Amino acid sequence: MSVAAIRLTPTDNVAVCCRTVEPGEQILVDGHALTVTERVALGHKLAVVPLATGDKVIKYGMPIGSMTHDAPAGGWVHMHNMQSDYIPAHLRDAHGDHA
Repeated sequence: MSVAAIRLTPTDNVAVCCRTVEPGEQILVDGHALTVTERVALGHKLAVVPLATGDKVIKYGMPIGSMTHDAPAGGWVHMHNMQSDYIPAHLRDAHGDHA
């Protein structure tokens, strides 16, 4: 059986899918059982713990965004339920300064 998802660092609250996972599928992430709640495609994020609105999404050991809607453990985490906490690139000039 192939690895379904990996956490990039031990402090991450999301894992990255190594293949598409399906609802109801039981997978292991760092040795812990997780039931997938919805289809999550290869390369997309999967919550490894329940995430509530306002929670920080931690990937690479760093916050990459905030939840805009709740996601259960095993749920898909993407732009439909999170937002980036970074300043949009179109607001920066070539030197990285704000417009």
